[in-house]
Amino acid sequence: MKTPVALTAAVLTVASFAAGAVWPAAPEMQALMAQTQASATPVHVALFVLLAAVQSLVFGLGVAFLLFGYPTVKAFGPASPGLTRAAHVAIAWSLINWWPHGTLHQKVVPSPTTMLAIEYGFHVTIWIAAGIAAYFFLQVVRERRTVPL
Repeated sequence: MKTPVALTAAVLTVASFAAGAVWPAAPEMQALMAQTQASATPVHVALFVLLAAVQSLVFGLGVAFLLFGYPTVKAFGPASPGLTRAAHVAIAWSLINWWPHGTLHQKVVPSPTTMLAIEYGFHVTIWIAAGIAAYFFLQVVRERRTVPL
């Protein structure tokens, strides 16, 4: 991994992990989190911390990919510039989205409106991103094959 990519990923990993720890939860969520923490075993706590750390790492890698990964996607195969850019953004989003998604679930006031906004805002967009990435992959494979799929 080149220095700017690794540095970007490292800084954003640490920053997102710290932000998740210090960003206060909504008051409605604090009571629920206190209940959960009271019944958590050390293994539960370790697994939650591990999950938060991996989410932060993947977020940092996703932003680094967004900033520096386009030339690699472009070199990967023959596709239109629009599809190549869409695939680049889709791959980055599939990495980036998990940290804000998980953090928002913990930090915002739980209501049907906020839950639907979070679910649609993250789930639907990741489905779209997956479709774009799959379409890009199929286009590249088709262009490289002599036998049509």
